[in-house]
Amino acid sequence: MPKAEISWKRVTEEGEDLQVYAQHVGGAWLFYARQKRYDQWQAVPEPPLEDWLELLDAVKRRINRRRLRPEEEGRVKKSIRERFPEAQVD
Repeated sequence: MPKAEISWKRVTEEGEDLQVYAQHVGGAWLFYARQKRYDQWQAVPEPPLEDWLELLDAVKRRINRRRLRPEEEGRVKKSIRERFPEAQVD
């Protein structure tokens, strides 16, 4: 898995498991999701706040391990603030 690819699992509002991954491409984060292991990845054009916060957490952890540059945290926070102005991002 490349450094610019981060994945996690979450549960949807309907109670179904969902696999999500975000890929850093040209200064933007692209999100993809699938239900089960052998399903095709589907692009998520408008990822929910929950996915953005999960990405931010993963980015912070990778910065601590020196796998991402510290500036990336600010970029992700800026993207969250632009898409979700009501969200409290520390």
